[in-house]
Amino acid sequence: MIPFNKPYMTGKELWYISQAHAAGHLAGDGQFTRHCNNWLESRIGCRKALLTHSCTAALEMAAILADIKEGDEVIMPSYTFVSTANAFALRGAVPVFVDIRADTLNIDETRIEEAITPRTRAIVPVHYAGVACEMDSIMDIARRYGLLVIEDAAQGIMATYKGRPLGSIGHLAALSFHETKNIISGEGGALLINDASLVTRAEIVREKGTNRSQFFRGQVDKYTWVDIGSSYLPGEIIAAFLWAQMEEADAINKRRLALWSTYHQWFRRAEEKGACRRPVIPRDCSHNAHMYYLLLPDLERRTRFIETMRAHAIGTVFHYVPLHSAPMGQKLGRVCGSMTQTDSLSERLVRMPLWLGLEDEQARIIQEATNALA
Repeated sequence: MIPFNKPYMTGKELWYISQAHAAGHLAGDGQFTRHCNNWLESRIGCRKALLTHSCTAALEMAAILADIKEGDEVIMPSYTFVSTANAFALRGAVPVFVDIRADTLNIDETRIEEAITPRTRAIVPVHYAGVACEMDSIMDIARRYGLLVIEDAAQGIMATYKGRPLGSIGHLAALSFHETKNIISGEGGALLINDASLVTRAEIVREKGTNRSQFFRGQVDKYTWVDIGSSYLPGEIIAAFLWAQMEEADAINKRRLALWSTYHQWFRRAEEKGACRRPVIPRDCSHNAHMYYLLLPDLERRTRFIETMRAHAIGTVFHYVPLHSAPMGQKLGRVCGSMTQTDSLSERLVRMPLWLGLEDEQARIIQEATNALA
């Protein structure tokens, strides 16, 4: 069986974990956590990066930092992972779902303004498949209405919008290092802070609502409970694993892009015949080959494609069930406008295997997929 995903190891992960153990520091914020935070700040250009135990945790921190309260509204796409909505629903907010674009499957920036009400506090663009949302328009809307922008860049590490790294544009951003992402630590994430006024509080929220970070910098003589928060730190073993991945990030990205490009080249003919549609990458965006997907003509043909590929021992999967159609989405959220693209595209999308080490199997995958599309 060729699995849909297979976690990649660079070869240094276990060595770095052993170094963390030898240093006698396995709780959060050791030397490897500092290495990872510094790498993110340098590569992305954010004011502050804070590793978390998941992207979900980073989004929950962002909701606290945005001071989200009961009855507030947060605008987001419905075609996203549940954590995007859960982080704000936990604060009592109403997720407001708007439709996505037909080309990139990102939030349709032209639909955001009509969703704004006096209760709106934030916009959460999700960079689907590591392809940037139309951030200039989104930031302009946020400025005009006094809203925060929180980038859900879970899939966006090392991708850019008009030369700017994803995660560096909004007021806050969240990254994921889940095993299905480009750079991994099993579970893991990071909160990126671009608004300087939020940095100090972000450290406090991450440290269970205490000013512990200030204590260790010698800024206070003892630390205590000063705000709400939770335990959002990853252990040092997670950070050690992640540091091995960050050291090889450019090489990982290069290999993923090569796999992506091979798919894209070979499925061109199928697209020309109308059997599928390939991903669209806008001119202003540099993607990271997080995933390769095909859009089939309808749900029936997607189902048949996945079943056929499974029969040939190849794992392909569909992606999100739109949140506005989920039980909790209907209970806690509201929809603004038509969801035509979300409903249609979510039923037609199929994801192809894309992981390092797949190179020797890719020709067979493409051949079986081409046969299944015929």
